[in-house]
Amino acid sequence: ARLGYLAADPDLVDALRLVRMPYHLSSQTQAVALAALAHTDLMLDTVEAIKAERDRIVAALPSMGLTPVPSDANFVLFGHLTDAAATWRALLDAGVLVRDVGVPHYLRVTAGTPQETTAFLDALAPLAPTHRLEAP
Repeated sequence: ARLGYLAADPDLVDALRLVRMPYHLSSQTQAVALAALAHTDLMLDTVEAIKAERDRIVAALPSMGLTPVPSDANFVLFGHLTDAAATWRALLDAGVLVRDVGVPHYLRVTAGTPQETTAFLDALAPLAPTHRLEAP
C-alpha cells in the first residue's frame, strides 16, 4: 500500500480537494494507514533503522572509489561506474538486486536490513576496482 499526506496552506488544500478523485483511498489502504498509526513507535524505529543502513552505505562507498549522492530517502544513488548495466548484472549474479534507473554510470540501492546492507557491500567490494571509472 502506498499512502501519503499533505501539510499545506488551507487555500491550497481546498483547491486540491476540487481535483482529487472521490475514492482515491481504497479500504485496504485506509486499513493499512490505521494499523501504521496504531504502531507509530514501531514504525519510527523502523525508519531510524533504515536511515542507519542508508548512512552505512553512504559511508562505505567512497572507500571503494564510488560516489554516493547525498540522500534523505531510503535509497542511495551511487556512481562513478564504468558500465552501470554490467555492474547491475554482476551484483544480480551475486544475489543482490539494485536498480538501474537510467542515469549513466549510476545505480540505486535501497537501504534494508543490516544483513541486506552487508550482502550488498560484500558483493560490491570486489567489483568496484574493475567497475569504477578512473579518477580524473
